[in-house]
Amino acid sequence: MAPDPALPVTGFTPEQRELWQHVVGLWAVSQGRNEALIRATLHPDYVGWDISAPLPHDREAAVRSVSGDSPDLREYELHPLSVRIYDGKVGVVHYAWRATVVPLGAAPVEVTGNWSEVYLRQDGAWTMVSVSGRPDPSAAPAGPTDPGSSPP
Repeated sequence: MAPDPALPVTGFTPEQRELWQHVVGLWAVSQGRNEALIRATLHPDYVGWDISAPLPHDREAAVRSVSGDSPDLREYELHPLSVRIYDGKVGVVHYAWRATVVPLGAAPVEVTGNWSEVYLRQDGAWTMVSVSGRPDPSAAPAGPTDPGSSPP
């Protein structure tokens, strides 16, 4: 199921809405599994942390987490909880998500979780610099589920 970018974002400023729509777009990019396009959405010094993992991960690990042999992202819903913009340059987004993923050679799995993402606006475009969160432990598949993270 494609997410509705207009989910409860009433009351958001145009700038907050723009950032939320960017987040929604990143999930679509991850679903497409185009490594070059995914890489382009992440800052070169990106660092993220699926807090289920012992250590944070870098940009290339994030790209691998949503491509190659990682689970295929079939459907997803995103629910914004907070979108904040600081001085027009830094954005912080907190949201809950639900996804159906298909691990290689396995049946589809329903996964839910929460992410906190940090963005930097450069040359008028939002670039992800960090993500932190995790899939809910009770439903996590054997692999990734977020654009830019290490478990879309």
